[in-house]
Amino acid sequence: MSSTAGLAIRSAEDGDWTAMSLLAATCFGSFRPTEANDMWRTLIPADGAVVACDGGDVVGMAFYLDLRLTVPGGAVLPMAGVSWVCVSPTHRRRGVLRTLLAELHERMGSYPIAGLQASEAGIYDRFGYGSATIDESLSVDSRSADFRANAVDPGGVRIVRPLDERARLEEIYERWRLRTPGGLSTPPQLWDEVFSDREVSRHGGSSFFVLLHDDGFVFYRVHGEGERKSLGVTKFAAVTVDARVALWRTLLGMDLFDEVTVTAPPGELLPYLLTDPRLVRITGREDGLWLRIVDVPTVLEARTYLADVSMVLDVSGGGRFALDVRDGRARCAVTDAEPDVSMDLAVLGSLYLGAHRASTFAAANRLRCDDPAVVARLDAAFACEVPAQLGFGF
Repeated sequence: MSSTAGLAIRSAEDGDWTAMSLLAATCFGSFRPTEANDMWRTLIPADGAVVACDGGDVVGMAFYLDLRLTVPGGAVLPMAGVSWVCVSPTHRRRGVLRTLLAELHERMGSYPIAGLQASEAGIYDRFGYGSATIDESLSVDSRSADFRANAVDPGGVRIVRPLDERARLEEIYERWRLRTPGGLSTPPQLWDEVFSDREVSRHGGSSFFVLLHDDGFVFYRVHGEGERKSLGVTKFAAVTVDARVALWRTLLGMDLFDEVTVTAPPGELLPYLLTDPRLVRITGREDGLWLRIVDVPTVLEARTYLADVSMVLDVSGGGRFALDVRDGRARCAVTDAEPDVSMDLAVLGSLYLGAHRASTFAAANRLRCDDPAVVARLDAAFACEVPAQLGFGF
């Protein structure tokens, strides 16, 4: 047990979870069902949850989940998935958050990388986390959408009952996540939670419907009533281009709905398939997964690269490393040589899955390098053929 500002920092105990649930609901604005909390608790390692207590009151908390992250090239790394980070509004500005995260980072032990989703984007780069995936919210005018003549319908989509096809859906997701940077392995208990389709998860929509293709699927809900109805896609996984085209054709072939909404990484294929690409509007842009690279050599050597590069990286908060990439594979080792490139740990986390470019950080003076050619090589090396996308929210 440690302390800060008169508060006790300790491991969460069974008797704390009622108070923790109340604190989470206060901070995030809604209660999560007890059954859902119980499911998430099964993914927390021993001593993976910490609380800050003022006497008998829980006034701060955080935990991490035992997750598996797909990186560019298809390798999978153990990832500590940080979640439920919150401090009571009665105890702000006392250093509680910093102390909780320091304790949690210490407990992560051998995890080479940590990740989280940030409810407030201005907080976590100071702790070494960088935004590593980008989510664009898209709205499609489905009544007016027409496909180009050369956007042939591959077919193969079926309307299914979700539970009847659970094994098939899980198998397709597994293929999707193993090819997608940011994909996360999904344990059986999390699939149980998905298929429970709780009312609290519907956000005013219907129970979910599922479209199934041999190489992809869509989960969606119906929103609205009467003459104004829309389809809200909650999961869209496609392993092949044919599957993506076929699923989009089916979604936009439902004549009684005005709009389809979906979240996708930048570069969505749909506008290129339509005669009028303006019918696909970007209505929002947010960060998804944030990454903190703990073991820099292990993590940089795990992924593949699209171009050769050889340089010394100085990572504030992480160390100095010689990075040598040849034929798509990297060797990375601690060095005391003069650096070619300097950045902080959060920037390295943002570059890792290929969603952000080194040249953009250089323009913002968050990555420092005197040679533009070196920055260009970093851009080419860290790019990814498959856009990064978070596998599921945690």
